[in-house]
Amino acid sequence: MVPPKYSFRLSATTASTAQPDTPLETKDARPSVAVLPFENRSRLEDDAFFVDGIHDDILTQLSKIEAMKVIARTSVERFRDTKLTIKEIGEKLGVTKVLEGAVQRAGNRVRVTVQLIDATTEAHMWAESYDRELTAANIFAIQSEVAAAIAGALKATLTPAEQARATTVPTQHLQAWEAYQLGKQRMARRTTADLVDAEQFFRQAIGLDPKFALAYVGLADALSLQIAYSGVSSKVTQSDVEKAVAEALKLDANLAEGWVSSGGIAQDRWQFDRAEAMFRRAIELNPNYATARHWYSIMLRDVGRADEALAQIRRAVELDPLSAVITETLGEIQESEGRFHEAEVAYRRAITIDPSRPVPYMDLGLLNAYALDHVADAIPLVQRASEVDPGNPIFASSLAALYSTVGDENKFAEMAGQAAKRWPEDPFVQYQLARVKLMRLDAVGAARHAQRALDVYPRHDGALRTLRDTDMQLGRYDAAIARYEKAYPELFVREGRPRIDGANYAAAIDVALVAQKRGNTEQAAVLLNGAAHVLRTMPRLGLWGYGIADVQIQALRGQKATALTGLWEAERDGWRRGWPYHRDFDPALASIRDEPEFKAVFADIERDMAEQRARLAARPKDAPLELTDASR
Repeated sequence: MVPPKYSFRLSATTASTAQPDTPLETKDARPSVAVLPFENRSRLEDDAFFVDGIHDDILTQLSKIEAMKVIARTSVERFRDTKLTIKEIGEKLGVTKVLEGAVQRAGNRVRVTVQLIDATTEAHMWAESYDRELTAANIFAIQSEVAAAIAGALKATLTPAEQARATTVPTQHLQAWEAYQLGKQRMARRTTADLVDAEQFFRQAIGLDPKFALAYVGLADALSLQIAYSGVSSKVTQSDVEKAVAEALKLDANLAEGWVSSGGIAQDRWQFDRAEAMFRRAIELNPNYATARHWYSIMLRDVGRADEALAQIRRAVELDPLSAVITETLGEIQESEGRFHEAEVAYRRAITIDPSRPVPYMDLGLLNAYALDHVADAIPLVQRASEVDPGNPIFASSLAALYSTVGDENKFAEMAGQAAKRWPEDPFVQYQLARVKLMRLDAVGAARHAQRALDVYPRHDGALRTLRDTDMQLGRYDAAIARYEKAYPELFVREGRPRIDGANYAAAIDVALVAQKRGNTEQAAVLLNGAAHVLRTMPRLGLWGYGIADVQIQALRGQKATALTGLWEAERDGWRRGWPYHRDFDPALASIRDEPEFKAVFADIERDMAEQRARLAARPKDAPLELTDASR
């Protein structure tokens, strides 16, 4: 269930103990509060998960109140056992109030103590202790009472719907609640083993209480994360994910977490209108749910609505300022707008927040390679991502692709082959094998691996393009069109114009080429015009840039001089992504391939890559990475 272009959107990672010292600037005028991790006053260390569960639930209850801004768990977790003052914590998190608490479990009793502190003056505003019999109902009652008291102290009025949600009891089964909390805490660690454990805890919670809606959401997310982080085939778990989310919403239609997970499924099916409605419903139910805004921002980016995406991800950052995953997504969206320096700052900050998270290393590396023409600097960064998480095939396939970009085809083939032995079903690995076969002029082998990639990921543009090229060589235009129509039905509407956006403009250009060959010049013109319109809102460079799509369009329109001028501009700007394919194979460029200007452009790129290969070879193996947070 990984969305297009390697989007890692699933929640946040375990917090590190690092204390980033950059204060957060926020424009949110609502009363704001951070709920610090609660102190465990029980005699047993094993009760830590119980204490964290109560803390997380109280934070969740508060976050559902629209009149308040509540900082997410990932960010407040970084201040566990901190020596910073309340004022310093408030400045770093951009809040005016801080809630502290402690929990003690003894036998069949539980005691929860909380106090609200003004972060500016450090004066105590309110405090209360709750001593109850240890039951699920009493735990939820305490949480609701604390949320109501905090809202009252901050003069935040609860709507009738919020009041109703605050008194909802998710489960009456204490052991089911405990299993659910253990599952959430395992899932936050993101290792392969912990994700498997999380799945089992959620299944245990469901077994104890089949009507526990949140446990179904947890199960769905644990399965999704195994697909995204562990290379598990989506065929194995996709139906389980969908069933779990559907059951969660059947049990509780007002569950924001369920709507977000359901929106993620719709997005992965490219049902963007449906996904957007679900994300917006989740935000309506929980305006402070950073994950909902995070996932929504990725969907907006993927369809080319970059300004809206940036607005949503900035809100997510305000709500969870010390989340590495949300900060890295901020960088990705900034990169998609061509704001490369800002993206670099975000990626480096994400690494500072959590050096154990691999994705920011890859993001920073691919920014270097595809936006800044620093491929030699990119490879060590993506290598670090692969070392941090050696079980993820995306890092391995991205690293292999970089060796192709830098012109080391032998290393590219070697790494792609190694990845295929470990992850034979991964679509991105199979696509890299298709590229290796194409490079070796084995069109049959390239088509075979491309088809395997497409079997798992039906809208893989590279795999579709590889199969299209083979079909065109054999004159099988109808077969190529049928394959695209299955993957991108929105490009083949019977009435009106096709919907072309940031998620399908490349496919539109690919289809236009086949349409021209079939004699459907009007269809080709509509597709090319639609794609050209989309390009005006996008940068050329970067992972989300359009590369030389403008050159392809001009070449297909028969405007050779304009196409060659565009190619020169792209090369001068630093475009390098996928250059060997475009130089040697891209049928959209067939009309200009023999032109001297075309050959001169790629000769310049080859010289650049030779210099970068030499620099990479001269780099000491133990050379440190330059990872200082560029914002400091």
